[in-house]
Amino acid sequence: MESMLDAALEVTVGDGVHFTFTVVNPGNTPLEVTFRDACRADFTVYEDDTEVWRYSDGEAFAQVLTSADLQPGEAATFEETWPDPKPGDYTAEATLRILEDDVSARTPFSV
Repeated sequence: MESMLDAALEVTVGDGVHFTFTVVNPGNTPLEVTFRDACRADFTVYEDDTEVWRYSDGEAFAQVLTSADLQPGEAATFEETWPDPKPGDYTAEATLRILEDDVSARTPFSV
């Protein structure tokens, strides 16, 4: 199934690296999404093709299915911070962890 959601990822470098992941229902009808567990969105940082940080690593999330409705034009935003980055050039990826089909966005950034 092709994704029915638009996704964008913003990266702000300051005290750590702050990620803001936004998904929008661009259609004319409500969409229901079902999250696989309590980690609704995950954030990953790559240096070249090597994963150097992932929000969910070492975390435990409740294994519970939950649903959310996104009305036409409605956005959902998820945020997280990578607290201790080393200087370098990276690519960030954010993923909405839903049963229907994961939705993700990527963007390059530098620290």
